[in-house]
Amino acid sequence: MTNNLFFDFAVDKAAQTVTITREFDAGLSLVWDAFTKAELLDQWVAPKPFTARTKYMDFTVGGKRFYAMVSPEGQERWGLQEYRSISPKTHFSMYNCFADSNENPELPGSEWDHTFSEAGEKTTVVIRIYNESLERMERILDGFTQGMKMSLSNLEALLASLSNK
Repeated sequence: MTNNLFFDFAVDKAAQTVTITREFDAGLSLVWDAFTKAELLDQWVAPKPFTARTKYMDFTVGGKRFYAMVSPEGQERWGLQEYRSISPKTHFSMYNCFADSNENPELPGSEWDHTFSEAGEKTTVVIRIYNESLERMERILDGFTQGMKMSLSNLEALLASLSNK
């Protein structure tokens, strides 16, 4: 696997956005699947030592994913995502928010826009996240930044293991 893959993490507090650009040494279909199939998402999206557990996922426009980040002690932090638009293997957007274990959303949340492109044997993913609340964004930013960097490293390792099969 290539060690010099492009990675950028930009925060624009004035626009209440975070933009993450990450290149992966894997084909577009595999990277797309890693973002859109629960059985793959659960393997990389939680920063270690946490794990992810999807209760259900319907990757269709208007469909939802209800999932938990689970601590080593078994504590669950629930999240709810609703898919707003999907263009297979190029783009999807979703609304994301925390929730309780009964799927009641904790607002405000954030809009996530994912764009996928392939060049050669590498795939680039651009994730643009608009936060509905600057106060919320500032409160979670440090933990979110560390967590996303760890999650994307998990994804890189997963893609490497799947590419070598």
